Amino acid sequence: MSKYRDRLQIIAHVLSIASGKARKTQIMYQANLSYKLLCRYLDEVVEAGLVTSESEEYYVLTPKGKEFLNRHGEYLKRCKSLEQHLNYINNEKTALEKMCFNNKPNSAQGRQKEIRN
Repeated sequence: MSKYRDRLQIIAHVLSIASGKARKTQIMYQANLSYKLLCRYLDEVVEAGLVTSESEEYYVLTPKGKEFLNRHGEYLKRCKSLEQHLNYINNEKTALEKMCFNNKPNSAQGRQKEIRN
């Protein structure tokens, strides 16, 4: 199953394609967008000043768009780093739980039975 992209990921993908001077169809196919979504995202990035259109034929990245791509790249690096830290923390939690419960799968149920007896 594929992972869904969020809005920022789609915008970053559109901008990275437009960084090399691209036509609408090129952006649509490379970003894997329907025509309707392509038009919506292009309108947004043009309005935000991230991309400009040259004679309605080509789309080109602006300096603001380049800054967005750089900051988005840093954002992704930080997200990945945080994800790695969270995985480490979760692994530590699992190890601690195993130490406490002596690898018993249903230790809470076992304790309830002991209390009843």
